[in-house]
Amino acid sequence: MTAIETRDLSIRFGHFAAVSGVSLAIAAGSRHALIGPNGAGKTTLVHALTGGVAASSGMILISGDDVTRLGESARVRRGLSRTYQINQLFRGLSVLDNVVLAVLERKQLTRVFWRRAAHDNATIEEAREHLAFVNLIAHADRPVHELPYGLQRLLEIAVALAARPRILVLDEPAAGVPAAQSEAIFERIHALPRDLTLLFVEHDMNLVFRFADRITVLVEGRIITEGTPAEISGNERVREVYLGRRGAHVPA
Repeated sequence: MTAIETRDLSIRFGHFAAVSGVSLAIAAGSRHALIGPNGAGKTTLVHALTGGVAASSGMILISGDDVTRLGESARVRRGLSRTYQINQLFRGLSVLDNVVLAVLERKQLTRVFWRRAAHDNATIEEAREHLAFVNLIAHADRPVHELPYGLQRLLEIAVALAARPRILVLDEPAAGVPAAQSEAIFERIHALPRDLTLLFVEHDMNLVFRFADRITVLVEGRIITEGTPAEISGNERVREVYLGRRGAHVPA
């Protein structure tokens, strides 16, 4: 069963085609990585999937339903949640309050004065459960701006989980984070339940090949290949893209 897919999707900005004719199918429950050199169109594709950028042509489907013309909030209600390359947290609020707000948004209670609504014990308890999952419960009362950046990336995952998604899109979840913290982030990602479909963009090939069960390679807005980690690691075209253009190591 396909969780999310595109059919001949293109995204153009004037005469520039950032994404060209991409047909991508993410199986339900998979850990699917999207890789490619800088400028390949990965983030533009993620923005299109999640509703932040309009498709110029083609289709986007969630569980077989056409969502091409739906906005971000409507796609969240269809079970799609995401994180960003640059975090979108409320830095002046506490760690717990950031997750409480996300829970209230899902419950459609944010139009009520949120601090009053946040006294609901069920909401607070759920928020604390999400924080416990990402090992941040000890930091619940700290302002976000005091957290090391790696812990802020974990908080983003907790906020995304508060939407109770069926599909989670992670745009470079370990970007700007030291290697040891990257491992911690991906260990938490790996621990997510298997009924949650994951699509993630990541430049660290060791993390990609360790945690993905399927990989799509995007170059200049087009898919050049897709397969298992073993198939991708043995693909000469992929090695040319990474070793020739970026000097990156593609695990054998």
